[in-house]
Formats: sequence, C-alpha cells, structure tokens
Amino acid sequence: MQLTNRSKQVSNKEMTLAEKMYLPAIAQGLAITFSHLFKKRPTIQYPEVKRYLGPVFRGHHVLKRDEEGRERCTACGLCAVACPAEAISMVAAERQKGEEHLYREEKYAAVYEINMLRCIFCGLCEEACPKQAVYLRHDKFVPVFTEREDVIFGKNKLVEDVNNRYVRNNPEVKATPTEPTLSGAAT
Repeated sequence: MQLTNRSKQVSNKEMTLAEKMYLPAIAQGLAITFSHLFKKRPTIQYPEVKRYLGPVFRGHHVLKRDEEGRERCTACGLCAVACPAEAISMVAAERQKGEEHLYREEKYAAVYEINMLRCIFCGLCEEACPKQAVYLRHDKFVPVFTEREDVIFGKNKLVEDVNNRYVRNNPEVKATPTEPTLSGAAT
C-alpha cells in the first residue's frame, strides 16, 4: 500500500565515471548558486536601510502639534482612561496669557507621561483622543532603555518636533481615521 507519491524508484545501474566523480551533482549545485546571483536579495543593509514596518505596526508614541506648532493635547484624560494597562498619567494646567503660541486650547498637559514597561501598544489611546493629539508612529520603534529611569517617557520624548514631522511615505497605505495629517484636515 502506497501512502504518498513521493517515493522514488531506485535503480541498480552502474555509475558512469562522471557520476563517480560527482560532476553532474557539482554542476547542478553550481547552477543553483549562479541562479541566486541574479535574484533579488531577501535581506537589507540594516541599519542604513530600514524596511517599512506595515500599516498596522504601532511604535513610538507622539504628542502631535498642529500646523502652527502648538500642542494639541488638552489633558482631557480620555487616553489615560482608555489605556487598559494604566500606562498614561498626566497633570493638567491652565494656559496663561502669552502662551497661545504653545498650546492650542485653554487647558493643556503640563505633565504627560507614558510608562513604557506597562504600555502594550494597543492603540486605544490613539482612538480615544478627541483632539487627535496622541498617536503611535508606524515607522519607528521605541528606543531601547537600559536604566529604570528611562522607562517613563515624558513630554521631552513624546512631543513632536516641528522640524521633523512624521508623514507616511508609502502612498499605498491610507492614514488611519485617527491619525492627524499635515494637510490640516484633522485640526
């Protein structure tokens, strides 16, 4: 009884001199090696070249600024409430006169911290934010930390740099409904 079609019939014919010297097998192996020379490389030269992580990747948190460079966060606390790991904490403060260029609303987060040991990168904070102030980048990992005091990410690590804004570079990927864009549609 035959279970699969993978069995081979073995012959007992006499090997030729070339077969005894393994010449056909060596030629077949070299042909396979040369065929790989003309194929596209499956590896990349990391860290010089970085691979696109995909539209569903959730990486480094960013506190977004608007087009005028003002912080969008109003310290409403919905992101902290939505966080199942309780990784987000904040302290709200009132905007003072003369700070209109720093904060968009009258209330802002004086302290905004994310505990990266607790964060599970679920993205619920991004979905809960009514001002589209917090989101998770699709192209950047959270930096590695080795010290316990580096685990808490404050505003110094989270607020977006106006000169280095994140814009999706893959035109096939559409922005998530909660992701702010630079075109002003999400302001």
